[in-house]
Amino acid sequence: METSGSDGRQPLAHPLLKGQKALVTGANSGIGKATAIGLGRAGADVVVNYVAGRDAAEDVVREIESFGVRAYAHEADVSQEKQVSDMVDRMVQKFGTIDVMVANAGLQRDAPLTDMTMAQWQKVLDVNLTGQFLCAREAAKEFMRRGVVPEVSRSVGKIICMSSVHQIIPWAGHVNYASSKGGVQMLMATLAQELAPHRIRVNAVAPGAIRTPINRSAWDTPEAEADLLRLVPYDRVGDPDDIANVVAALASDLFDYVVGTTLYVDGGMTLFPGFATGG
Repeated sequence: METSGSDGRQPLAHPLLKGQKALVTGANSGIGKATAIGLGRAGADVVVNYVAGRDAAEDVVREIESFGVRAYAHEADVSQEKQVSDMVDRMVQKFGTIDVMVANAGLQRDAPLTDMTMAQWQKVLDVNLTGQFLCAREAAKEFMRRGVVPEVSRSVGKIICMSSVHQIIPWAGHVNYASSKGGVQMLMATLAQELAPHRIRVNAVAPGAIRTPINRSAWDTPEAEADLLRLVPYDRVGDPDDIANVVAALASDLFDYVVGTTLYVDGGMTLFPGFATGG
């Protein structure tokens, strides 16, 4: 990888995804931001989706454009069907097509079970699960319309669902979030089964403990971080770039034979470290 020159300019994009068009939802902060920037660095043109915080989204766009690729910000609520279809339609109009859909947008509305409201339950399911369904559906329509473009990619298209270690690890006090991510696991696998014959690759990335605004209280003091690291055998909290690097590779032809897989990027959290000494 080239490094920045003495004039401070950013390096040219790495050609891993050269010529591809990517859409990342929830891309103005945290994992989504790092992923959008990482895809731009890998050579893709990128749509930066956001639902609030336009200034932050435009900052992401400018950073992506510094790699010599195209980008723009698009406001849309992924839980709303028409907003998702309009977002993909606009991308096709501006960029010509879509090659990579990263369904990243997600949120938490935490409460103990007996205090959780229907609004808290439904909002998390609407964004975290229904939103991924809608994004995958609209991307798949365009993939099938366009077909394979061999000089761009061996596959027709890639859908990457952002899940969580909590698709398999229960999380008391977060039943809506854990249920939504468990749903993402089966959504991804079922879509992969259905779409693989069309040469569409569907996979998921499941982050563990990552330094993002959504979980700041879990790592922003030495005491909190030490407590969190008891759950992470690799003994460090992950950074958003740890996820972005995996997504870029997974979207590329280097991973062309990977279909229906969840890649856990968690420092070993899913190894259940509490049992390391026999429980």
